[in-house]
Amino acid sequence: MKHALLLPLLLLGTVAAFHLENHAPHLDSQDTQADLSQDLEGSGDQEGELAQTKEEIQSEEEQVEASGYQNDCEEEKAMQWDPSALDNDLQCPKTEDTVEIVGRPGCKTCRYILVQTPRQFSVAQATCSRCYRGNLVSIHNFIANYYLQCITSGVNGGQVWIGGRVCGSRPHWVDRSCWNYSNWAAGQPNCGVGSCIVLCTRGGRWRRARCCQRRPFVCAA
Repeated sequence: MKHALLLPLLLLGTVAAFHLENHAPHLDSQDTQADLSQDLEGSGDQEGELAQTKEEIQSEEEQVEASGYQNDCEEEKAMQWDPSALDNDLQCPKTEDTVEIVGRPGCKTCRYILVQTPRQFSVAQATCSRCYRGNLVSIHNFIANYYLQCITSGVNGGQVWIGGRVCGSRPHWVDRSCWNYSNWAAGQPNCGVGSCIVLCTRGGRWRRARCCQRRPFVCAA
């Protein structure tokens, strides 16, 4: 009687095991492995495409920035700081638009003219040359830099042209004096755009700027 009951139970167990084996997912099958491999390869392709796109964007940005520097350097080379290369009708600033300061700590003979009328860098330099027989100011120590920051603190826009330029990676003063001091803002001059230099009236730091922009400026005469 017991043997008669065991036989049907054994048959049911065999059928159930066969059913589970046929319907269970086979993660180690060749098809599944091929799918996973294809997914991983696809993911790698996407990462490669993203990396390539990032490199292309960075390259384009560098080309634009380099183009801007090249244009500024070509402008300087063409003009050679000759006032005659500019408009002969250049007019000197009105007295009410300027502030003249004679003497400062450490330099009693220094003479500065703050011109509050915004001008492009080249026009500002020509104005200093023609009207005051000088140049855009060059700065050679902390005292001079701090003093100029103080006298320009009320200027609209918060930045003034000084006589510095950067052609390529080398800064220089337009009056050809020695480059022996700098007060760059964080990241400058490497991350700056433009080859002319401004003094920030808050903090006294220096930044690169496009020479075609119009800003107040300081002449040294």
